[in-house]
Amino acid sequence: MTTPVASLATRLAYGASQLPRVAWYVGHGYAMRYIAGEVRRREGEAARPRARTDKPVPDRSRLYADMARLFQRDLENVEAGIYPLPADRDGSLPVLLRRSQIFFEDLPEVHRRRNTNGHSEVLTEEVRNKRPRYYLQNFHFQTGGWLTEDSAERYDTQVEVLFYGTANAIRRQALVPLHEAFAGRDQRTLRLLDIGTGTGRFLDFVKQAWPRLPVLGVDLSEAYLREARRHLRRRSRVALAVAAGESLPVASGSQDAVTSIFTFHELPPEVRRHVIRECARVLKPGGRLVILDSLQYGDEPDYDGLLEMFPQNFHEPYYSSYLDEDFRSIAHACGLAHVRDEPAFVSKSMVFDKTM
Repeated sequence: MTTPVASLATRLAYGASQLPRVAWYVGHGYAMRYIAGEVRRREGEAARPRARTDKPVPDRSRLYADMARLFQRDLENVEAGIYPLPADRDGSLPVLLRRSQIFFEDLPEVHRRRNTNGHSEVLTEEVRNKRPRYYLQNFHFQTGGWLTEDSAERYDTQVEVLFYGTANAIRRQALVPLHEAFAGRDQRTLRLLDIGTGTGRFLDFVKQAWPRLPVLGVDLSEAYLREARRHLRRRSRVALAVAAGESLPVASGSQDAVTSIFTFHELPPEVRRHVIRECARVLKPGGRLVILDSLQYGDEPDYDGLLEMFPQNFHEPYYSSYLDEDFRSIAHACGLAHVRDEPAFVSKSMVFDKTM
């Protein structure tokens, strides 16, 4: 049982780690919008039409209230012993400043691509046949798409700015259904596969909770996997491999859990179906699939306008189809039973269990 003193110490430690992160990345967001305005004024350009929607959009007070609820849930999960007090491991101050520098340096190029719809600059003859065509784009209009070292170094700052410093807290909500699935079991005998592992932030939280759990992370970007290896270098029983979610490099019925964080909204509809079918193939009977990604239309009606505007501001070519996707039906057709959806600020976790 947690004592009041221990609980107070946990809360103080949690606040001391999370509040500065939020301030740091919210500040980046204000600076980003200021820089964008200055670029438009300097170039004297006709501003690109603003994103428009007829659907509800949450005001700033609603956003901050929902952020507070997310952090409260995150803290409650720690106090309940679902996962330990998190170490975000953002890096030293010089590392943070370096990541901020390359984030801000790319903003003029992002602005240029947004105005010219320049989203295929990474599609070169060198890479054309080495990765699926849907992958070879400048997602978010960022330089390098998902293919370069600078992009991998920039990514975590970009996502935290987009989510007001909540991205890691959102990721940790996927640990809750894993905790349920792993309860009372020897973690050394389990297997977890993470699809679209990126820079390895989610796998690091998995290893903080289950340090002896064998995990495999797959991604299509060699550069991002190199960043993940650096981030996870202190962790044992971690394997990383270049692979697509629609062709997983593991045996059928070999995994106790499969996870995918912030990946499905960047997949074309037909690829989503292939990936879920692959998830069902590799899971053991009773195994669990956890997809953590954006909210969809109707999950939080007051956010529907924000969701509609997102692909108008960023190059997210498959996001609009994601918003209406029927994941329950797709999963059911693959032998996966829907357990629940759980909102987490602008995201949600979708939980499925293999029934056969």
